[in-house]
Amino acid sequence: MNRRNLFGAAMALLAAIGLAGCKEETPAAGQGATAAKAETFHWKMVTSWPKNYPGLGTAAERLAERINAMSAGRLTVKVYAAGELVPALEVFDAVSRGTAEMGHGTPYYWKGKVPAAQFFSSVPFGLSTLEMNAWLSKGGGQALWDETYAPYGVKPLSAGNTTMQMGGWYNKEINSLDDIKGLKIRMPGLGGEVWTKLGAITVNLPGGEIFTALQTHVIDATDWVSPYNDLAFGLHKAAKYYYFPGWQEPQAVVESMVNQKAFDSLPADLQAIVVEAARAATLDMMDDYVFHNAKSLAQLKEQGVAIKRFPDEVLAAMKRESQTVLEDLASQNDLNGRIWKSMKTFQDEATPMGEVTEKELYNWR
Repeated sequence: MNRRNLFGAAMALLAAIGLAGCKEETPAAGQGATAAKAETFHWKMVTSWPKNYPGLGTAAERLAERINAMSAGRLTVKVYAAGELVPALEVFDAVSRGTAEMGHGTPYYWKGKVPAAQFFSSVPFGLSTLEMNAWLSKGGGQALWDETYAPYGVKPLSAGNTTMQMGGWYNKEINSLDDIKGLKIRMPGLGGEVWTKLGAITVNLPGGEIFTALQTHVIDATDWVSPYNDLAFGLHKAAKYYYFPGWQEPQAVVESMVNQKAFDSLPADLQAIVVEAARAATLDMMDDYVFHNAKSLAQLKEQGVAIKRFPDEVLAAMKRESQTVLEDLASQNDLNGRIWKSMKTFQDEATPMGEVTEKELYNWR
């Protein structure tokens, strides 16, 4: 009996020790999970757009909401409209300095600081929206874009595309090349350089200043985006003529810039969320513009807007000068040359497919 009691007591003691060991391990594991869950990041996103501006401002808000939701609150992003934290055209600098972890704008706004950035948005007579997306993701474009922004500590991501734009709003008709000489026009990027070569006076204004400048004749003409955004700004109330095609912006990448140090500080799963949220934002914006442009163009026509096509003479001159501008930019350094060679090679490869698909569809339907 004593031996049996001693054996039972020993087993009970061993069980107690085992349970105690389990109890020690369980809180440790729980504490680790709690610690991991508690690791949160709070970012600021500065933008080049007016607050909640249709298509552009709302896209920044939706991108932030998508990151918040996908990360279950571990990474929260607060959006600041143009002028709330930094001016519209200083977004790149703010992200580079780390004033904000993210930015939302378009690459050609930074041409004064990063001339090669212009290749990654709107190239006159260049890639279409689908072709641009393919070049970035499959054709080596993203690696070249990363290389372009790396010296500034910025990671670029495509986070939208406004698709093909219109040629802009004018307070006088463009019937010949003579009508361009001395024309004061708001047009950023490479398109603006083409206009300059044709004798126009170009300026770069943020979106929020365009209507007043056009209405008060500080400028004679402006490009902006397309019917969706142009109608929202009321540009049809400040100019008489609405021209097409948007030769200067056959597509327009909208980017999400991320401070590289801030990105590197994230765990791998949150990094993936930032990248994939931006990819989803690109498709979302494309859908947004295709849908709303159709409706907005109809509204502009109902309001009596004169929709006009640039004369062939003018388009031919624009195309000729575009090639000169692009070759000049490509010749500035090795990186620019490699970007242009890669993009041009892909455009030459993609054009025959477009000729037998979308072009034929649009011509016949």
